[in-house]
Amino acid sequence: MYPYQTVIFDLDGTLLDTLQDLADSTNYALSVHRMPARTLEEVRTFVGNGVGRLIHLAVPEGTPAEEEAACLADFRAHYLLNMENKTAPYPGVPALLEHLQAAGIRTAVVSNKFDGAVKGLCQNYFGDRLPVAIGESQGVARKPAPDTVFRALAELEAEPAGAVYVGDSDVDIATAQNAGLPCISVSWGFRDAGFLSAHGARQIVGSPAELEALLLSPAAVSQ
Repeated sequence: MYPYQTVIFDLDGTLLDTLQDLADSTNYALSVHRMPARTLEEVRTFVGNGVGRLIHLAVPEGTPAEEEAACLADFRAHYLLNMENKTAPYPGVPALLEHLQAAGIRTAVVSNKFDGAVKGLCQNYFGDRLPVAIGESQGVARKPAPDTVFRALAELEAEPAGAVYVGDSDVDIATAQNAGLPCISVSWGFRDAGFLSAHGARQIVGSPAELEALLLSPAAVSQ
């Protein structure tokens, strides 16, 4: 009936606007170590490859590994207590997930954010509309490796055939390719349409309503 039976979502920049809270925790950790603060736009370019990479890019070049590790620990501790201060779903996302659920389409989230934060944010903002949420954890390769996608499909008891990946970054485009899934890129998040196109996006949508029309329109099946 619909073009896809399973939708795997990225989280940050796709379902939730988390940028300000990420920036605040980054700058808190930097301030503890007397390092220069980063702007919101700088942090925007740092996210997408996990918080370890975020902090690696945020600290000054040449920072000793042990001090970078301490900064990352301070970031994690602060973010866990402050990750919902300014974070919110993008307008239209809760309705999108509700309509997908009503249509019987299975949904999950895979993210490079650490697993505890991913599960907590998804539960608090989306509840049972996102029954599977998988983040970075020890022993599971993070995106763009396909491991978290395959784990999500297994937990949903879904086959790769009939599944689609939705995300806002070049990392997501590569993740979908590595998992053998089609990818729908969204331009309302941390990367714009020009960036996505330059990094190989084949299908870009500009709003959750446009994404919903694509996912739930029977007409799309025949295209």
